Amino acid sequence: MSEERKARLAESLAAVEARIDRACAAVGRAREEVRLLAVTKTFPAEDAALLTDLGLTDLAENRDQEAGAKAAEVARLRPDARVRWHMVGRLQRNKARSVAEWADEIQSVDSLRLAEALAKATVNRERPIDVLLQVSLDDDPGRGGCPVSELDALAERVARAGGLRLRGVMAVAPLGADPAPAFERLAGAAGALRKQHPGATEISAGMSGDLEVAITHGSTCVRVGTALLGGRGLASP
Repeated sequence: MSEERKARLAESLAAVEARIDRACAAVGRAREEVRLLAVTKTFPAEDAALLTDLGLTDLAENRDQEAGAKAAEVARLRPDARVRWHMVGRLQRNKARSVAEWADEIQSVDSLRLAEALAKATVNRERPIDVLLQVSLDDDPGRGGCPVSELDALAERVARAGGLRLRGVMAVAPLGADPAPAFERLAGAAGALRKQHPGATEISAGMSGDLEVAITHGSTCVRVGTALLGGRGLASP
């Protein structure tokens, strides 16, 4: 079963890589400018381990409850794989300490209170956690994200924290709307942020359905789940 699953994942990975290649070529960007982040939420650790066999070592999760155990299991299954785990889902302050135990990067920091909690949770870490600020592109509080008008203050707080390293911005396109204007707005916010924080060069935008549009507007990291792993029914048992 694992060999069959690995073959299917390899086919899906090749298709996603081809899409990224074409999108980069269309706007004159180098393929190396865009990271592929595999979103393994709801899929078992065995699938994540197979992805590392295929060369994908940037893996992402949405829920702390699932991610901690999965990261530990992947480390057991593939002890030599240098996996970088990314938190891309909404994060509650009371989970800050738990997430700091497994995440190398948190892409969903969207409030000063969350930044404060993470600063406290990471004060004794040997290496800082990379942080992306989640930007709200639709002003819907239910979907998370910091309003663009409040981004400067949030960036300053993260930049002052010894256990955090400000790396850029992340956003999710508005539901049911053309993603292009939203990603263009995100690119503008990212450019403004870089003027104050030159090291904040990352733009995490684009998923299975809109990664080409995101790359057109400067995304440096696409977060792909369905196009790689399929629907939940295709997950390994």
